[in-house]
Amino acid sequence: MTGWRIIFMGTPDFACPTLQKLLDRHEDIIAVFTQPDRPKGRGHKLQSPPVKELALANNIPVYQPVKVRNPEVIEQIRTLRPDLVVVVAFGQILPASLLEIPPHGCINVHASLLPRYRGAAPLNWCIVNGETETGVTTMLMDAGLDTGPMLLKSSTPIGPDEDIQSLHDRMSQLGAALLVETLDALKAGSVQPEQQDDSLSCYAPMLKKEHGLIDWTRPAVDIYNQIRGLAAWPGAVTWLEGAQIKIYRSAVARGEGSCGSVIAAGREGIEVACGQGSLIIRELQAAGSRRMDAASFLAGHPIEIGTILTSLENKE
Repeated sequence: MTGWRIIFMGTPDFACPTLQKLLDRHEDIIAVFTQPDRPKGRGHKLQSPPVKELALANNIPVYQPVKVRNPEVIEQIRTLRPDLVVVVAFGQILPASLLEIPPHGCINVHASLLPRYRGAAPLNWCIVNGETETGVTTMLMDAGLDTGPMLLKSSTPIGPDEDIQSLHDRMSQLGAALLVETLDALKAGSVQPEQQDDSLSCYAPMLKKEHGLIDWTRPAVDIYNQIRGLAAWPGAVTWLEGAQIKIYRSAVARGEGSCGSVIAAGREGIEVACGQGSLIIRELQAAGSRRMDAASFLAGHPIEIGTILTSLENKE
């Protein structure tokens, strides 16, 4: 069987296992499209996307258009004559004029069990919302936002203590394996696209810093899920005596008290009363400091019982 000419579109670490799988199979990757280099860190030094680095290490031509929908970029892709475009966390919406170029379509590896969690941050929101299962879906892209016909799915449980970082790493490997399975099925003609049921969908919007603000009037289990789902970025934050605290690990307990008040502080952690139950802070980071366990934090920052943790709006 003659190999297909494939353009790969992706940007972050999540996309790298899929590209690597295609390379390991000696697929004909004719080009990689990724986001432009971005300034990062205190020095604002330009940093290449992980997908770009992987592509260049394998001598694959790399294109970094600011806007893939620009007519000159569309014409550039048309000139490359791809049979298939594979898209994994590219970060730009593909216009219809691009989607119609490859004869075998544009295949997206989406990190949710569609039609649930369409949008930019499905992994984060499934944890924040307390889901116990997620997965990846391959789909034929259309002009909508993650609305195209589904091809194959692969599911996985979410551990009760799992955070976004470990789930991200597992799902990137799951997505890579599913893309390979999908590619084989497409070449064999053994997969039939399935339309999504829009009534079952929900939206997973791009994360913003304000999503990390902890509201202590909410149930402890909701705050616990917020901490797990936002651990990589932006982080779940609160304020202690006017200083920002970022929480990385916690546990749900049954303590009672005024919302946001510290009801215990010791070797087991800092226990804070919530709207329902309490939350034990196990690992945290104060602004300008390193991540540490609660006991280490308390050794240098004793907290009196009754101290109130606050949100940004009322930190004063």
